Amino acid sequence: MPQLLTRRATVDDLPALKSLWLAANLPAAELENRLTEFQVVEADGQFAGALGLQIVRQHARLHSEDYTDFSVADAARELFWARIQKLAAHHGVFRVWTQETSPFWTRWGFQPANAETLERLPKEWKRLEDGLGAPQRSAGGWLTLELKNEDAINAALGNQFAGFMDAEKKQTAQVADRARKLRLAITIAGFAIFFICAAIAIYLLLHRPITLR
Repeated sequence: MPQLLTRRATVDDLPALKSLWLAANLPAAELENRLTEFQVVEADGQFAGALGLQIVRQHARLHSEDYTDFSVADAARELFWARIQKLAAHHGVFRVWTQETSPFWTRWGFQPANAETLERLPKEWKRLEDGLGAPQRSAGGWLTLELKNEDAINAALGNQFAGFMDAEKKQTAQVADRARKLRLAITIAGFAIFFICAAIAIYLLLHRPITLR
């Protein structure tokens, strides 16, 4: 087995990628515009294959997988999968989808998506076949793997948000109460100062010296 290395695709990989895509009947012109989605594998320093990883919100899609030498495919997939899991964690991905047909993906936990699960499929992918418009290679349709429980996370976030809103309401009520008390104190102080000033004025008026002419 040659030494394998996976990394993100670069512009230098385009000639090898185009050749791979054309041989697999994939839309090379479209995929070229999405070069940054691709991870490539090298065998002893030579280009050996690629896999696309598209991320939409909390969902990721594996697509357009192909190899120049399929003897390294499963070993490359293991390296790809380890890399994909790190990228998915970094981007907060809940679920991974694919239409690739290799048994490797089902061995690693991917399952056919039922009707209920397909409701979670991002709308951007609902009309996709395989790759980006190429003839569908998967007879079974979509495979999917849940990395994180989306419902549980959303519920936890909802509860956290509700708690945050309750705390904000309490804090707002406390601030409003302090503001009312402050306004009342200022009003009372204002009236007190007014009456004191009025009393002083009246006193001075009543006790001012009378001058005789």
